[in-house]
Amino acid sequence: MPLKLAALFFIFSLFVDKIAFSQDLNSELPSLFQIEAYKLQPGETFTLDGVMNEPFWDRVQPNRNFTQQEPNEGGIPSQDTEIYVAYDDNYLIIAAKLFDDNPAGILAYQRRRNQSLATDDRFMWILDTFHDGRNAYFFETNPAGLRGDGLLTVGQSTNLNKAWDGIWDVRTSINDEGWVVEVQIPFRSLDFHPENTTWGINFQRTVRRNNEEILWSGWRRNQGLFRPQNAGVLTGLENLNQGLGLEITPFATASGNRSWLNRQNPENDLTADAGLDISYNITPGFRTSLTINTDFAETEVDQRRVNLSRFDISFPEQRDFFLEGASIFSFVPESGVRPYFSRNIGLIAGQQVPIQAGIQALGRHHNTNMGLYQIRTAETDISNKEDFTAARIRQNILSSSSIGLLYTRRATHDVDLLNDRHTIGTDLELNTSRFMGDKNLQFQAFFIWNNMHTPDENTSFWDRTSRGVRVAYPNFPFYWHASYREFGEAFNPAVGFAPRVAFRRFQPSFRYVELLNNSRTFRSWETELYFEYLTDLDFNLETMKIALTPIELTFESGDQIEFSISRDYENLTFDFDILRDGTIIIPTDDYYTWSYNLELRSASYRKISAAIDLTHEGFWTGHRNIYQFDLTIRPWPGINLSADFSRSDVTLEQGNFHTDLVRFRGNVDLSPNTAFTNIIQFDNLSDVLGLYNRFRWTIRPGSDLFLVYTYNWLRMEDMFTPIETQGAVKFRYTHRF
Repeated sequence: MPLKLAALFFIFSLFVDKIAFSQDLNSELPSLFQIEAYKLQPGETFTLDGVMNEPFWDRVQPNRNFTQQEPNEGGIPSQDTEIYVAYDDNYLIIAAKLFDDNPAGILAYQRRRNQSLATDDRFMWILDTFHDGRNAYFFETNPAGLRGDGLLTVGQSTNLNKAWDGIWDVRTSINDEGWVVEVQIPFRSLDFHPENTTWGINFQRTVRRNNEEILWSGWRRNQGLFRPQNAGVLTGLENLNQGLGLEITPFATASGNRSWLNRQNPENDLTADAGLDISYNITPGFRTSLTINTDFAETEVDQRRVNLSRFDISFPEQRDFFLEGASIFSFVPESGVRPYFSRNIGLIAGQQVPIQAGIQALGRHHNTNMGLYQIRTAETDISNKEDFTAARIRQNILSSSSIGLLYTRRATHDVDLLNDRHTIGTDLELNTSRFMGDKNLQFQAFFIWNNMHTPDENTSFWDRTSRGVRVAYPNFPFYWHASYREFGEAFNPAVGFAPRVAFRRFQPSFRYVELLNNSRTFRSWETELYFEYLTDLDFNLETMKIALTPIELTFESGDQIEFSISRDYENLTFDFDILRDGTIIIPTDDYYTWSYNLELRSASYRKISAAIDLTHEGFWTGHRNIYQFDLTIRPWPGINLSADFSRSDVTLEQGNFHTDLVRFRGNVDLSPNTAFTNIIQFDNLSDVLGLYNRFRWTIRPGSDLFLVYTYNWLRMEDMFTPIETQGAVKFRYTHRF
């Protein structure tokens, strides 16, 4: 059944791709900015060292036409930038000279792959290899040679999937004139049609000490690097070698575990395992992968949270295998519905369930984006053997719009009381950047249905559906949006996430940004109005919120201050056990409350940066004060130490309590190829203190060694008693053909 559905999806994609409304967009993209790539001649060689001392660079025409986006849209950059592009049969080569009249002011704190560069000077670029203005590869680096990359998808919101770790390399150097970047990207790392000699390309540079953003193309505030439709053009690419498209990644793991759940006799467990990932490009843009005995030993521990709400909360996916397809499986992300949530596969209540084997197929065929997961999980003490299917197809229509289908299936073996659970959804996105001449306007709609989960379930078709629409006007200085959605009372996608059902919700918001060009202290002032009106399916009011942010000030230094106030209403229709232990029960009633919030954030490029978030709010039958403090210290490049503390003091008629959450994180990155992570977490509800350590050594791009160590203690009678410790080592190696 799952493989038949996958075949039907593929056949349907080929058929839809021929429909008349699907069109080639290359002719509609801007061509004001163009680069012709220089082809290395026989005998010319390139050495990746960040110096640009090869003779052929003198024959490459540099591009200097950069424009300031921040702080002055259309202004002249404070520093000059030159871009050079060359290639040979196997590699795309990009070089940049980033001149700086104050080299001592260049900032480079980060070295870890994909670490946020909000602290550093940076150089970013995108490659729209199919030149359609919809998808692109994203890359970034800093003066320390950090590698950052991701897959960029354009819709109602920018979806940057930084879980994609492409195989490429970069070297940088700092000199008396500024800093230099050299980049080498194998064509085997990119999907593209070999007959297409024209790509979309764009560049952005950040001068961090000035909080200055400059772009090569698309420098207006309602454009930018993350909109491939505003990119320039790269021409002259011919006879590119993509290889056979075959990639093999074997891996081996060994782990040891000790548990003190039995206090008298600790249990020890030693295991060793191995697995294999094989991927092959069926077409230049469509890749299939087979994973056997999948292992996630290197996955970082979840950040702990305290949940005092009535509804379940979700944790982000952190496993690379599923993150690779996140952009394709994205389903109207701005509409707040999640019919597919990959953490339902191979995880139960945070505990891993072994994945025996899986098939992954991701990519595009002409104007059609496709994705497929077919996965089997093993039988364990906490779960039966299960099969999971997730299939996605999204067809590009018009100039920048799409229509899509999503299908998921969950089948549990040897359980007669459960049907195979199916979910089908469709979504539509209509986008234009030419509304009223040059404005953005977006429309979004979705409809989702799931079948009955058990043989004796008695629910209607509409009970098991969700549907909604959304309109947005994302422009500068005005932004507004309005959305409406309905969730049936039995809506429950088995491979999705729906914490609240049985409601109708209307939610608009308005935002205005004023640039304070005449001020030497302040850069911008922003104000926002948010409204939410949520009823049950019989239109009885359950939740209402009116929130006003009258002040959000950004200083020229990058520091920020924000104040907001809100009026809230909740109709609690059932007694609520707020601590989930029966000690404090919130009674059924109508609750009207006020909330006040103040946030202070210092610029992240400072060696010592901090944030303070203070909230006073009415909370059910009483009130709550929330104190959040974040501190980050960067004593030397590559060393980032942060501490977060959050406390809630709750006073209720039913009783008083407080919650504490403490987290320390230390990143020590001696080079862009080594990364040591230390995380310590504690909260006073679970009373569990956790330690997580991970060392990653990238031997070469695509091949890594991981060492992971965890230790957990339980607080009992003001003492911390060990409950579990584990150590693991994993090695993976990638070979391409």
